[in-house]
This record gives sequence, structure tokens and C-alpha cells, in this order.
Amino acid sequence: MRMRMTCVATVATLALAGCASTSPGYGSGYGNTAPAPAGGRCYDCGTVVAIETAATSDGQTNVAGPVLGGIVGAVAAKELARRNTDSEGRRNVAIAAGAAGGAVAGNAIQNRVEGGRSGYTVHVRMDDGRTTAVHQADLGGIREGSYVRVQNGRAWVY
Repeated sequence: MRMRMTCVATVATLALAGCASTSPGYGSGYGNTAPAPAGGRCYDCGTVVAIETAATSDGQTNVAGPVLGGIVGAVAAKELARRNTDSEGRRNVAIAAGAAGGAVAGNAIQNRVEGGRSGYTVHVRMDDGRTTAVHQADLGGIREGSYVRVQNGRAWVY
């Protein structure tokens, strides 16, 4: 019995850890605003002229993750409560708590999987005069005026 509880606790911890996120680009060393390197010309380099927050909404609500998570949480809680208590009231409370916890976890997991729904559009004036814009999920230390290299569809601090 202890082994099962330990396994369930471990799986729940790992599932919630997968929902954790960080906020890259919001710490010390925030952006490089140095001018272009004098040594040579970089074809893929330029200066960030604007950053737009892009939160695209396709009009659909986030339902599948919370519903499936709630079902899984309720089933898991029902099984645990069935084995650990004889009280019908405690079983019902455990099932409700499992459903609520599963719904929250399912919502967080779905939001993380659909990470392309929001982010930043970084507008860059390249060294040769052309302009480009790239969409990326995080800034990674970039801010307006930063000197960046655009590579693989993303702007990187140079």
C-alpha cells in the first residue's frame, strides 16, 4: 500500500513539475545594447527596433485539458479513497478534490503544449538595411536597441 501511495505521489509530482515554467529574459544581464562589431559585417545581424506582445486568440476555449484532467483526477482519487477509507463522505470529498486537482493540472498541461498561442514579435533592422520580423515564445534577454543575430527563425542576442 505504501508503495502505491509513493508511486502515485511521485507521478503527481512529476506531472505538476512539467507544468512549471520560467520567465527567461527577466534576470540580470538583461539584453546587449552594444553596437555592431567593428571586425566584420554580419549578414544575419541587426538592431531590434520594436517588440510586440503577440497573444493570438483563435476564439476557442481551453476545454479538453481541464475535462480530461478532471476525469483522470476523479478516477485516481476514487480508487485511492476506495482502498483507504470506509466513509462515503470522505470518498466523495476525495473524488471532488481529485477532479479539481486534475482539472487544474490538465489546464496547465494544455496551456504548456499550446505554447505557440502567445509570444513576441521581434522587429529587426538588419545591418544591410532590410527589415525582418520573427515570432518567438520568449525574449531571451532581447529588448529594443539590442544587437541581435536572426538565425533559425529566432532572434538571439549577439
